[in-house]
Amino acid sequence: MNINIYKDKQKMGAEAARCAADLLQHAITIRGEANMILATGASQFEMLSSLVSKDVDWSKVTVFHLDEYIGLPASHPASFRKYLKERFAGQVAGLRKFHYVNGEIDPRVECQRLGKLIGSLTIDVACIGIGENGHLAFNDPPADFETEEPYIIVDLDPACRQQQVGEGWFPSLLDVPQQAISMSIRQIMKSTAIVCTVPDARKAVAVKKAIEDPVTNLVPASIMQTHPRCWIFMDEPAAEKLKR
Repeated sequence: MNINIYKDKQKMGAEAARCAADLLQHAITIRGEANMILATGASQFEMLSSLVSKDVDWSKVTVFHLDEYIGLPASHPASFRKYLKERFAGQVAGLRKFHYVNGEIDPRVECQRLGKLIGSLTIDVACIGIGENGHLAFNDPPADFETEEPYIIVDLDPACRQQQVGEGWFPSLLDVPQQAISMSIRQIMKSTAIVCTVPDARKAVAVKKAIEDPVTNLVPASIMQTHPRCWIFMDEPAAEKLKR
């Protein structure tokens, strides 16, 4: 793991975006195209705000959406499709393709559709975060480290759902969907590079467990310790419990 700590979120986000943009442009130079994964949530605000301004040939970039709630309309304020259209896809010119996760159709059919699209591709960079409960995407603990399916249906645990309320996406726990479609752990880990952005003190315990404790599916993000090219960008509050 390449660990980077910054005094403020803006610098953190800018450096994470620079890293992701460099990886994308390198892939375009080598292969003539690039594929990436994008996450959502409050942890990605600063990174995405900076990424859309980077000098990347977006006409050669295909993006895959990491996860989405099952049954939530795309018009809902908490919809990840809405989030990514407003904060990324609508901000870059001539994007080659964006494969959104549609949580409003049969989730099994949608998992199969997305799996066929991503299964044969090289993903050059996955831009992700870490949940307060240590999850990656919506793979809550205990996460499935074994499935080879690229996208799966998952149950959201109370801690994950409460985080969504705490970030202001939903008015109460009862309003948060109980299931989602998520990219699987193994599919995320197939990415050539991972750029993980984690701000805020509320993530400090999860960060410590993910970086310094043993790898376990009870802290799904700890699996990143095994990835050969993983960059983690965090602000000082998120890093406050690290020993090193």
